[in-house]
Amino acid sequence: MTQPPHDEATASSPEELREQVEKTRQELGQTVQALAAKTDLQARAQEKAAEVKQQAAAKAGELKAKAAQAASQVQDKIPDPVKGKAARGAQAARDNRTLLVAAAAGTVLVVWLAWRRRKG
Repeated sequence: MTQPPHDEATASSPEELREQVEKTRQELGQTVQALAAKTDLQARAQEKAAEVKQQAAAKAGELKAKAAQAASQVQDKIPDPVKGKAARGAQAARDNRTLLVAAAAGTVLVVWLAWRRRKG
């Protein structure tokens, strides 16, 4: 038979012995579960992936907040007349979208023809 651990007293009654056996069974079961969890590589990889995903999401949130703050600071430093001109320019571009696309296409065509003529 094995000897009891040094920090545990021997059982003085059958009931106490049963309690010690039950306690030992529970501890052994927990140890087996812990060892099984450590050897389950797929579960550990999934846990790690979830942890990294959560950290990435938190970092992305921090960076987004910093970017918004920086953009706000830059906008605060832009003089009002420049803000007005930029807003009017953006509105004009939206209003004349077809004209702008046609002008861009024409420019591309001219550049392509010049390149083709130069090459040939």
